[in-house]
This record gives sequence, C-alpha cells and structure tokens, in this order.
Amino acid sequence: MAIKTETCAFSGLKIYPGHGVRYVRVDSKLFILLNGKSLSAFKFKRNPRKIQWTLFYRRLRKKTGVEETQKSKTRRSTKFQRAIVGATLETINKKRTEPEQTRQAAREAALREVKERNRKAQAEKKKAKEAPAQKEKSKAPAASKSKAPAAPKSKAGKGR
Repeated sequence: MAIKTETCAFSGLKIYPGHGVRYVRVDSKLFILLNGKSLSAFKFKRNPRKIQWTLFYRRLRKKTGVEETQKSKTRRSTKFQRAIVGATLETINKKRTEPEQTRQAAREAALREVKERNRKAQAEKKKAKEAPAQKEKSKAPAASKSKAPAAPKSKAGKGR
C-alpha cells in the first residue's frame, strides 16, 4: 500500500500522514506546511529560496544530488495489418496500390450492375403481378356467396 504524502508549500519537503499544518489564507487558498518552523517563516513572508534548509534553496544552488525520476518509456503499439474476412492481405495491398481512377471505375461498374439487377427484379415482380390479374379477368365472374350478417359486439368486456 502506498502512503499518500503531501509537499510543504514553504520548504518543499515531504509531509507524511498525521503530520503538518494546514494554513488557510484570507483569500481562501490552502497551504500545507510541514511544521511550526515552516509556518512561522511562511507567515513572516520569508523567501524560501534564501533560507538554507529549504529544498528550493538546495535545488537552486545544486547542493544535493537530486535524483530526477526518469520517466518510464511508454510502449508504442506497432502497426500490424491483418487480413479481413473475405479479403486476403495481398488483395488489400493490391487495391491500396492501384490508382484512384481504376478504383472509381470499378466502383461505378459494380454500382451499375447492382442497379441493373434491381431493375430486372422489379420487372419480374410486375410481370408476376400482371399475370394473375389477367387470369382472373378471363374467368367468368362466379355467383358470390352471401354472408350472414355478423352479430353486434357487446360493450360488456371493455371494463368501463
């Protein structure tokens, strides 16, 4: 389990849980200070860059060998191309390398073919609809059976 540490607003040192003072200024800005020594220097408006025991002073004058934590290198995902269902990688690369005009022409040809198929299907549907209608017209009209009148519906089941 990692311990959550704060940094002192004056000295820059670590403040461990259960330690430190929280100081709220009139403009409602919060400062977390390590101890009374830091608090009093902060209240006196002392410059932490001029006070020798602060971390800011030591960094400014390169007093301590401050270990700079090295950023962990993020792994870059390598691009890997896989074949799509129904198309192999070779066909995909072949299509990618061919010029735009040939792809456009192939697209238009495929579109024309689909439209032509749809037109044929529409024509067949029309013929199929017209054929039974002509057969019915050619037959002599038969005497229609008379239906008995339906019984009136009751309103009892509506729940009013």
